[in-house]
Amino acid sequence: MNEFILEAKDIFKSFFKMNETKLNILKGVSLKIEKGKISVIVGASGAGKSTLLHILSGLDYADSGSVCIKGSDILSMKDEELSKFRNKEIGFVFQFHHLLAEFDALENVALPVMISGKSRTQANKRAAELLELVGLNERAHHKPSELSGGEQQRVAVARALANNPDIIFADEPTGNLDSANSESIHKLFVELKEMLGVTFLIVTHNPQLVSLGDKIFEMKDGRIY
Repeated sequence: MNEFILEAKDIFKSFFKMNETKLNILKGVSLKIEKGKISVIVGASGAGKSTLLHILSGLDYADSGSVCIKGSDILSMKDEELSKFRNKEIGFVFQFHHLLAEFDALENVALPVMISGKSRTQANKRAAELLELVGLNERAHHKPSELSGGEQQRVAVARALANNPDIIFADEPTGNLDSANSESIHKLFVELKEMLGVTFLIVTHNPQLVSLGDKIFEMKDGRIY
């Protein structure tokens, strides 16, 4: 029996352009994401992939519809409740790693742990374990500017794992990397899925990353196929 970690129903989202024309981005999207699998959303630019990912992960609100993660409807949560839920239950990996330039790798990974209420000692211990897991323990005290693009993205993956989330959302996670670094991030995702049972939902154009998916969703004109 399939266990779904995320269920979205009838997601609609529109924006108003400068001339006040209404632009319908998502037109009744429904999907279910299986626990412990890598699911991939593909589609042309402008199909609504990133908008959908932001809504499914609680970074943006839909006009209507529901998104349940582990049985909790995140679209009905107030901002503070949603922030706490995201910090504890969800990890994020973006195309541009969004690491804090003034902090080293260890501090960047430790930060979400401290935000969740743990001590600096506990946070640093967790961060060190995760940097070792992603093969960067020797780079723990290097700042982002001292790391390669692939290493920076590995730090971002470690940070996404900081609070042991059940699901990680990744928006074009290898879009900014060369083919060698992309491949190493792909392998890392598969290893983390197998070792930790983490669920991944990935938006990508990368054919190699698509080929790793257990389930592929195609987005076209604001709908899922």
